[in-house]
Amino acid sequence: MAFVVDASIVLSQALGEDSAAADRAMDLAKATRVFAPALWWYEVRNGLLINERRGRLTGRQTMAAMRALSELAIELDTAPQEPAILTLARSHRLTVYDAAYLELALRLRLPLATLDEALAAAARAEGVAALA
Repeated sequence: MAFVVDASIVLSQALGEDSAAADRAMDLAKATRVFAPALWWYEVRNGLLINERRGRLTGRQTMAAMRALSELAIELDTAPQEPAILTLARSHRLTVYDAAYLELALRLRLPLATLDEALAAAARAEGVAALA
């Protein structure tokens, strides 16, 4: 089953957090199509670097996480629908970044894998399934 993934899933895995949802999403990502907005590439790497600076990851762990990500065939979307993103951000009080994940899930009619509670609530309100 294809799905849209946000940065929270990947960062949870890199930080070794105990999350059944993140574990499931990353396992599925090895066997199915996964989509993310183009900003995901930057958001994940920025999150890794921030956690490295905070002492939660070492440089080696950051590089290992990026190597593991390179083995996944995550398809980055470069055609966001700006009006829809802004509408979603406004109506659900999301950041434009989070609204981009929701817009992509809506446009592709795919479930969304996220650990972000506000994004998950907005997805439910829009009828987007959570990755089960």
